[in-house]
Amino acid sequence: MSTSKLTWELAKERASNIRKIRQFFYDRDVVEVETPLLSNGTVTDVHLDAFESKYEYFPHSSIKSKDTLFLQTSPEFAMKRLIAGGYGSIFQICKAFRREPFGRFHNPEFTMLEWYCLGYSEQDLIDQVADLLVCVLNCDFPEKKSYQQVFNKATGINPLETSISELKEFLCKQQINDVWIKEEREKDILLQYIFSNFVETSIGKEVPCFIYDFPSSQAALARISQDDPRVAQRFECYYQGIELANGYNELIDPQEQINRFNRDNDFRKRLGKEQLPIDNNFIEAISLGLPQCSGVALGLDRLMMLALDKTSIDEVITFNIETA
Repeated sequence: MSTSKLTWELAKERASNIRKIRQFFYDRDVVEVETPLLSNGTVTDVHLDAFESKYEYFPHSSIKSKDTLFLQTSPEFAMKRLIAGGYGSIFQICKAFRREPFGRFHNPEFTMLEWYCLGYSEQDLIDQVADLLVCVLNCDFPEKKSYQQVFNKATGINPLETSISELKEFLCKQQINDVWIKEEREKDILLQYIFSNFVETSIGKEVPCFIYDFPSSQAALARISQDDPRVAQRFECYYQGIELANGYNELIDPQEQINRFNRDNDFRKRLGKEQLPIDNNFIEAISLGLPQCSGVALGLDRLMMLALDKTSIDEVITFNIETA
């Protein structure tokens, strides 16, 4: 039997930090909730894959026709359903699951901290996340920069006006000539590759760094900016080489949400990936009226890596996927 890399002393420190996080929200009247880990629907995001489970005990089930349930990749849809049903500002600390390779920063089963604040703008929520990081990490107050600003500084390219050929030319100059790059036809994939390899490495070294105003083509579940339709009201936070959080001023238009899910599935089909069922319970809920709110998902295990001064997620969880 493998012993845990999370020692008893570190386990107590982790528990102390989680207690501090809960108190942070209690002090702000943000209510803790729990939502199911298993769902009838899942995300259609091209870059996320969910674990599936079979279930045969619904009234309509039969031995020959089992239903597919999905382990949540985050509690987002369920929490928004609660808000659409009349809940106020809420938070949750829960398990989430993503069918991805494990490594230094990721375990397929991990702990997520997610919260939604009614009436908050994207910038309001950025400030609240910043306050939480200062509280838990005892770091200096984070900085804020636009996606366009940091991308242009690192590459000399305006990401909101660039072309596929310009992005490929940049990579060629960096002596990156992989076959997939030459054949790639999706600008966002090239943008994300360059951002990961040339931009993320240059930000958030001394203090946490919030990047906001992502390209509208990468909006996911965020609203498009009314001031500049080229960008979405979405942000991410990076610190010491770790992507910590992803947040939005939440999209509240159910038809636009359906359109985005369908576009995701079209993209998945082009990539040869399985098309996934739209979460109709989520769509029905927001069709009743989702109030204006902003929400963020934060990787709690990654936050604990920083709080406990560890270099691998294995050191801040009890057992990773190999030893579970």
